[in-house]
Amino acid sequence: MKRWNDYKDFLISRYGFPVYRIGVDGGFSCPNRAPDRSGGCVYCDALGASASYARTKESGFTRRSGFESVPPQSGSACTGSDIESRIAGIKVQIERGRDFVRRRYCSDKVSLYFQAYTNTFASVEDLRRIYSESLQMGPFVELIVSTRPDCLGSEVISILRELRTNVQDLWIELGLQSGSDRILSLMNRGHSSACWLDASRRAAEAGLDVCSHVILGFPSETEQELDATIDLINRSPVKALKIHNLHITAQSRLLEDYFDGEITAASEARHLENTEYVLRRIRPDIVIERLMCETPSHRLAAPRCFPDKSLFLADLRRKMENDGAFQGDLCRKQSI
Repeated sequence: MKRWNDYKDFLISRYGFPVYRIGVDGGFSCPNRAPDRSGGCVYCDALGASASYARTKESGFTRRSGFESVPPQSGSACTGSDIESRIAGIKVQIERGRDFVRRRYCSDKVSLYFQAYTNTFASVEDLRRIYSESLQMGPFVELIVSTRPDCLGSEVISILRELRTNVQDLWIELGLQSGSDRILSLMNRGHSSACWLDASRRAAEAGLDVCSHVILGFPSETEQELDATIDLINRSPVKALKIHNLHITAQSRLLEDYFDGEITAASEARHLENTEYVLRRIRPDIVIERLMCETPSHRLAAPRCFPDKSLFLADLRRKMENDGAFQGDLCRKQSI
């Protein structure tokens, strides 16, 4: 019996087959980063959540690797700042990602996932060209665009609506991280919870599917603030959710506070408690795309003693079975 609305099952139900993501770095930055990509959210490292196979200088590291405070790769996988170089770099990444999926999964059913940094933080002209030329490398089942609520204006949404005809579905991954404005300020997110809710509603009204990200276990977060995050998600039109435990990573702004003993990262036991708490209180229709963060070992300062994904999911299922818990079984009805 399923304890939560599983993403893999959702994909098979929606399309009739598994679908695999090709994550690319499009050479974007973020509005609260400097031109050299320094600054930004306090938990973000220098690679902005880029896919592991885009980290070409780090292939020699494994899960047993020790922490490297200054890993060998710190720049974008998309070389060059001019638009032609960026598009050429994206196409190389797409081919590399497609080859990876074919080798590992023996499949050509892929989605194009613009993953690193804020993928609508550019001029309208550049966005149209980057996405149009990238989609010509298809076919792709989905286009997935990861971005921020303060970078989703009406012109951007119009472009994404145009691109919707090239794929079966177009998803916006809209970072929230917390429903508490106090926590958002500590994270240096640069936007409010109200901004996120407005952006998610405008995207949904335009016919785009919305997935959101939240981080559990941020230092000083209270249960009331976690409840505020849950309430905001339930009042929004999001169709999918990614849950991350806080990771303290190389080249992030949290690293110095961690080394100074000012903050900690949640253990597995605490993240299990937090995750079950959220799952039981969010709407049962929301698809759960992720339940923990995965950072390469050599980039991860904390938590170091944490199981891999398969073991964590097994522990979560076992805990929810023992507690008689299901996604949404404690959800309060909300009007979207």
